[in-house]
Amino acid sequence: MQVQSMHFQARAGQRLADARLQKNLKKLSSKFVSGRAAAVRELEEFEAIRSEAVRRRDAALAKLDVWLEVFEREATRRGATVLWAETPADASRLVVEIAQRHGVKRATKTKSMVSEELALNRALEAAGVQVTETDLGEYILQINGNEPPSHIIAPVVHKDKDEISELFEKTHARPRKSEITEMTREAREVLRERFLASDMGITGGNFLVAETGSVALVTNEGNEGLCTVLPRVHVAITGIEKVLPTLEDLANIMRLLPRSATGQVISNYFSLLSGPRAADEADGPEHMYFVLVDGGRTGLLGGEFEEMLRCIRCGACMNHCPVYQKIGGHSYGWVYPGPMGSVLTPSYVGLEKALDLPQASTLCGQCHVVCPMQIPLPDLLRKLREKQFERGLRPWWERAALRAWGFTARRPALYRAAAWLGVRLLRLAGQGGRMRQLPGAGGWTRTRDLPTPPGKTFKELYAGRRR
Repeated sequence: MQVQSMHFQARAGQRLADARLQKNLKKLSSKFVSGRAAAVRELEEFEAIRSEAVRRRDAALAKLDVWLEVFEREATRRGATVLWAETPADASRLVVEIAQRHGVKRATKTKSMVSEELALNRALEAAGVQVTETDLGEYILQINGNEPPSHIIAPVVHKDKDEISELFEKTHARPRKSEITEMTREAREVLRERFLASDMGITGGNFLVAETGSVALVTNEGNEGLCTVLPRVHVAITGIEKVLPTLEDLANIMRLLPRSATGQVISNYFSLLSGPRAADEADGPEHMYFVLVDGGRTGLLGGEFEEMLRCIRCGACMNHCPVYQKIGGHSYGWVYPGPMGSVLTPSYVGLEKALDLPQASTLCGQCHVVCPMQIPLPDLLRKLREKQFERGLRPWWERAALRAWGFTARRPALYRAAAWLGVRLLRLAGQGGRMRQLPGAGGWTRTRDLPTPPGKTFKELYAGRRR
């Protein structure tokens, strides 16, 4: 997927002006936010489970090389082939080579954010392989000109029923349907033929389990089962940070993932797959491959941003983010949107290619509060801002203003004098108790009025109140 994060401001402005998108994004609060809150309330020991999950994830990352070797050994013992990819391009090439080795002409694919990093569909189609997305949301995006997902859990959350109905009528050449049940049945009828004709199934991997050499897949549509049972070849692609030592670790984290993602106690479908079909088994692939992708992940180990590797891709941070709720996922310009994307994108593709993403946050802290892995996203965003400042990547006037503020803040007498003068000047700038224009803060006053300050500093007001 091509990086477009450098165009964040322009894209965000377009999305804010899109009335239809603004209406569609309200689904996040009405469904995911309230759903998560209800699911968490039902689990009395939620905080204890979350703390234990964080401990387990940290323990796995501390010995990541060891557990990856254990996984490779156990997966190989069960008949699977484990391949390693340093870059997304390497991983994409490996999958194409697998398809060519087995004479694959048609492939079915489940939702996988790592495959978006690889631009995998484009690479396979260039090699003559027809790829069909089988997650309903991803399928809708694919037939809409390979549109990128707007959300990592609900990729088509930015579209409404009428848009999808029109798209189905155009693509399927069938009478237009208006009911959701009729539309999903139509999609199922179209996709069922693709499942039956598929030579290769491609999935992501929510987690890898080292002790059994297994991949865990979580869906709500059951499409992962048809992608892994019917085709001759199954390829599971995932990041190396997804490995867990034991099934007990997996059970612990699975109590958090569906609750945090969609507000469900448990997902509709959960698959734990270990190797290709054995001689005494009735179904399953003849060949199974794991493609484990680094793609910048090892660069986070042992550094300031290692905690991001705990991320289980639940999407809770973006569901609750006031910025994401207004601009959607496409504004962020790469695979991962929202607060987690604002940290991961600069970490994976380079800070200079994503200058605005660390600023795309109010730092309200809601993302940290709801993260099941307790990732301190606001702190990590602040660290990225500091790196931008240190490397001179912010505009000169912004750096000058911050230096001036820092100079003043370190000198209490000067700070008090500046505050005394500033509040009085702001008082004079107001009209009728409102400030309609504020020099240097046009972004705030262009669409809202600010209340006029009382003309006294906090210390003056506090002293007066005590008297």
